[in-house]
Amino acid sequence: MGEQVRYGLVGTGMMGVEHLNNLAITPGAVVTAIADPVQTSLGWAQTALGERGATVTQFGDAQGLAASGLVDAVIVASPNYTHRAVLDPLFDAGLNILCEKPLATTIDDARWIVQRAGETPGIFWTAMEYRYMPPVTEFVAQVHAERIGTLRMLSIREHRFPFLNKVGDWNRFGENTGGTMVEKCCHFFDLMRLITRSEAVRVYCSGAMDVNHRDERYDGRTPDILDNSYTTVDFADGTRAMLDLSMFAEGAENQEEITAVGDTARLDVTIPGGDLTLSRRTGFMQPKSIERTHVAVDPQALAAGHHHGATFYQHKKFAAAVRGQGPVEVTAKDGMMAVAIGAAAELSAREKRVVTMDEFGL
Repeated sequence: MGEQVRYGLVGTGMMGVEHLNNLAITPGAVVTAIADPVQTSLGWAQTALGERGATVTQFGDAQGLAASGLVDAVIVASPNYTHRAVLDPLFDAGLNILCEKPLATTIDDARWIVQRAGETPGIFWTAMEYRYMPPVTEFVAQVHAERIGTLRMLSIREHRFPFLNKVGDWNRFGENTGGTMVEKCCHFFDLMRLITRSEAVRVYCSGAMDVNHRDERYDGRTPDILDNSYTTVDFADGTRAMLDLSMFAEGAENQEEITAVGDTARLDVTIPGGDLTLSRRTGFMQPKSIERTHVAVDPQALAAGHHHGATFYQHKKFAAAVRGQGPVEVTAKDGMMAVAIGAAAELSAREKRVVTMDEFGL
């Protein structure tokens, strides 16, 4: 297909618009088709496209877009619970696919997607933006380079704003999202797998809906999504990881803080601060040995979205893979395993017990 890649987008809500803004600065990317059953959402996309939108064809569903012959690659940014139905015609058409997280809301649907992705001639990439935030990318590289020695402990803190309002309020209910630990936290469970290079074996999550959405009603129903939790994950190699989530802490200086502790040093990274701090072991009462670095982000990439530039950097890697110039870095299986850890955390929080991954056949 040469250097130019023709893109379609299914799901033109907030995340879909972020993808459009980032495709506008991705070399060789041309948006040729968009699909959404909600006219208001299509209008948001047309506004984001601006003059580019004059040559973009609109569809009401993924089937029409898939059959159009107008696209080489498709971004799926529709609500979580629609992914299986949306992906079906895209797989049938053999298209290259970038599917937003979470891959699915259930492990059964995720398994189906993994199977279909393995059968399609196109590439399949699970969108995990947090991997591509430049400070996080550098953090992972330093851990893998053993700057902290052998990794033994990993902690991730996200203190952030509540869930935003979405079309039809679909994200207020676990049946649509998979639950907070799947919908929001699959990013972090993916990072845990990436950083440890190991698989989860058991999960314990203590969480609740303590502050947000308690007074909301939708057709008489009360939302059922967690707004805070602590989750501990034991990995097969003996590494332990912990996620500290609060969705009523938007006043925090940094939204994310990640710490890796090895046998010789500790490494911290902050987002959006972008600062890495390496603290070496020095012995009791000895002078501290601290090394600080700052990881800059392309201002254009920062301005194009809400993920600290990550969506742009991810699109560059995805486009390279579509052209056959690079590997698929986040597979359907990666997406499934992140969903599985999230599902285990949801089950653990509900039943107040440790959940082992072999309960899911994993």
